[in-house]
Amino acid sequence: MDKLSKQKRLDLFEKTCRSHGLPVTIQRRVILETVLDLDNHPTADQVFVEASKRIPDISRTTVYRTLDTLTRISVITKACHPGSSVRYDTRIDVHHHLVCQSCDDVIDISDDRLDRIPIPDTSSLGFEVNDFSVQLRGICSRCKQKEDQS
Repeated sequence: MDKLSKQKRLDLFEKTCRSHGLPVTIQRRVILETVLDLDNHPTADQVFVEASKRIPDISRTTVYRTLDTLTRISVITKACHPGSSVRYDTRIDVHHHLVCQSCDDVIDISDDRLDRIPIPDTSSLGFEVNDFSVQLRGICSRCKQKEDQS
């Protein structure tokens, strides 16, 4: 993420925290900066490792709770992922994901056709859909190249 985009996201973060009555703490800011810097749908553990380089005494619990808070206030999102770890996404606009079944890499994809998929009527199940994303699974180019070389 370029410097200007990152600053805009940090400004949005501060404004959003204030509107939710949350203090803008150093820990929250560093954790968000870490997610923005990683920009690869990191896991909480990956965020913890990188954030602890800037705040050596930060706890894993603080990172997990802060990521949940940032998700709850829509500063970041959770990327649906078939793996065992939740992945965090810096993009909060409508987009979808390609997921590599070999290395678990998550790649953003934007496609208007996917955005226009009709949402089924789920009212008979007592469920109201308010958001959706499409996840396409396959093999990324790096893993495909490794397969071809084997």
